[in-house]
Amino acid sequence: MKRFASSLPFKLLLGVIIGILLGQVFNPMIMGIVVTLKYIMNQVIMFCVPLIIIGFIAPSITRLGGNASRMLGVAVSSAYVSSVGAALFSMVAGFLMIPHLSIVSEVEGLKELPGVVFQLDIPQIMPVMSALAFSLLVGLAATWTKATTITGVLEEFQQIVLSIVTKIVIPILPIFIALTFCSLSYEGTITKQLPVFLTVIVIVMIGHYIWLALLYGIGGAYSGKNPMDVLKNYGPAYITAVGTMSSAATLAVALRCAKKSEPTLRDDMVDFGIPLFANIHLCGSVLTEVFFVMTVSQILYGTLPTLPNMILFCLLLGIFAIGAPGVPGGTVMASLGLITGVLGFDETGTALMLTIFALQDSFGTACNVTGDGALTMILTGYAEKHGIKKQNLKVDL
Repeated sequence: MKRFASSLPFKLLLGVIIGILLGQVFNPMIMGIVVTLKYIMNQVIMFCVPLIIIGFIAPSITRLGGNASRMLGVAVSSAYVSSVGAALFSMVAGFLMIPHLSIVSEVEGLKELPGVVFQLDIPQIMPVMSALAFSLLVGLAATWTKATTITGVLEEFQQIVLSIVTKIVIPILPIFIALTFCSLSYEGTITKQLPVFLTVIVIVMIGHYIWLALLYGIGGAYSGKNPMDVLKNYGPAYITAVGTMSSAATLAVALRCAKKSEPTLRDDMVDFGIPLFANIHLCGSVLTEVFFVMTVSQILYGTLPTLPNMILFCLLLGIFAIGAPGVPGGTVMASLGLITGVLGFDETGTALMLTIFALQDSFGTACNVTGDGALTMILTGYAEKHGIKKQNLKVDL
């Protein structure tokens, strides 16, 4: 219980509750202070976004390049295709279902928020897309040239960025969330849309199960093995992921579940694939985020994002899912730059995304972990089809 009370989702939930309650009693003068503090905190968080992109994507590319092999290429490609496929599946479902969810985006009857008391702007060091291009090019070039000095610098920079995230961004998130929901409660937006959020969470969980069924169906068809021989062993890993909300914390249990699936899963492919996929395969989190951004866009801005923007968002989100493993706060924290840069969300939109994503992220993590078994089945099928002998494969992450 103590561990749960100190977790980020609990703090965010507490921030939501406190914010909603205070928004019902605060007067316009106090709300002016709330709006100002929320604006400043948003500036700090957005300033850190390009740093997060560079700090996690570039070093991840150099690590993958340093361990390049045919099986690694197959594994990374499988994880990317699965994540992008889940994103596109969620996008199609969003366009078909969200317009029918009775979302009210009119502003009639809402209070008007006071203006910012004073404006403190903290510009980003570079635009989000520039940071992404910089990360990709520097990471790839460092791999091609075997630039050990730059690779070491990138590794140290990742630790610096991780420290910034864990010591600055994460601690202010609950306060930022509380201020945001205080504003939404004062306006009256959140009280009108709460049933919609509950409906969306149920829809997303159903989407997880559909995608897992598809993944295991593909894995079984490609490898020529019965996917139920793997899926039936993944119950403990799924439950552990729901409880821990962490792929890393679930890794030991996931390995044990996968080992029980031998010979359907080859032993060396389990040792190689499960630890790797735990870091780069985030199909459940990606599926969740795509549906949520479309819902939030409809609620706050009265319209869904355009189809070209959503396709670009899905394709880039797959890269973020591979290139930003282990970022505290989940996939949505690493992809804030896409949410603001590609979809044009403001601070209220990003805060709402951070909150509803974190509150159900345990089920997204469970989907990620369970899906790793299906991709490991594909690896096993590939190794057997191409005559790759059983060996001791290890990946240094």
